[in-house]
Amino acid sequence: MSDKQPPPGSGTVPAPAKRGRERQRVTINDVARIANVSKKTVSRVINESALVRPDTRAKVEAVIRDLGFSPDPQARALALRRSFLIGLVYDNPSPQYVVNMQRGILDGIEGSSLQLVLRPCDRTAPDYIDRLKEFVTRHKPFGLVLPPSISEDEDVIELLRAHDCTYVRIASAALDQRDRMITTQDDEGAAQAARHLAALGHKRVAHISGPSMFRSAHARLAGFKNGLKEFGLDLDPGLTLTGSYTFESGVRCAEKLLYGPNRPTAVFAGNDEMAIGVYQAVRRAGQRIPEDMSIVGYDDTPIASRVWPPMTTVRLPIRDMGAAAVKLVLDQYSGAATETDVTFHPEIVVRESTAPPRAD
Repeated sequence: MSDKQPPPGSGTVPAPAKRGRERQRVTINDVARIANVSKKTVSRVINESALVRPDTRAKVEAVIRDLGFSPDPQARALALRRSFLIGLVYDNPSPQYVVNMQRGILDGIEGSSLQLVLRPCDRTAPDYIDRLKEFVTRHKPFGLVLPPSISEDEDVIELLRAHDCTYVRIASAALDQRDRMITTQDDEGAAQAARHLAALGHKRVAHISGPSMFRSAHARLAGFKNGLKEFGLDLDPGLTLTGSYTFESGVRCAEKLLYGPNRPTAVFAGNDEMAIGVYQAVRRAGQRIPEDMSIVGYDDTPIASRVWPPMTTVRLPIRDMGAAAVKLVLDQYSGAATETDVTFHPEIVVRESTAPPRAD
């Protein structure tokens, strides 16, 4: 077997030497030497820095491919002084919302070295900020995605800024600079729900709102009131109840409405979880949907199209929002400018749970 090596300048990258049966591990120093660049330049190419010229990047990437070099994630994390974890930090009682957000984040990190880690929180716990601080300092996440209501907590934002932790907030209104913010315009969607019910002829309309600690609950209530006013209607305070974005709270609030003195002909629930609770209560009462009660939800989670009858709801593209949040995190890291506000506009999806009210 010949021991000759290819001549210098031949353009062929020599195969790494072998020790017994083990192939010698290629290092970043090998890449830098063969590409005739500094180790720092190779590191910048690996970490997708915008500070590398295109021709240099192409040359280094070609050597990486030829050598079969695979960067050590731990070494990369040490160089960046952060891990390759994208954290989803949430205190949201709707499991389907959380699942859809996870899927969107996974879409956004597909093909990268990033991994998703979940961090559920309880904002009512006295040590919740301290525990979040421990998570940030111990794991040094690459970035955090903050859906409501964590996104609305300024103590959390102060903590993350103090520790130079990249984050993106998702909320019903702009709370931060545009490269850290996704807005969802929840009031728009609620107004569409009100217009739909009013156009069908409903006048005794109830609303089950989310918990007061969620800005989205206030935005959806305000939007629903404004939509009714366009038809000359006011939301009866006696038909406005506060839930907790859970199935159980939807059942509880609906039972109060069904057996109260001013029974409504339609209910707009602040999310699909509570709306499904309304379904349960209506059927327990021996009533029919939509003949006896029209129901509208919010979010358009998969359950909305799987119940019978399929539920009219306001679609919020939660999965797309998760993917967009990851892009903003990556843009912050690379220094790419966010030229426009990132906003998602909800839209009503009319199905079979709504109809004109039955004549009294």
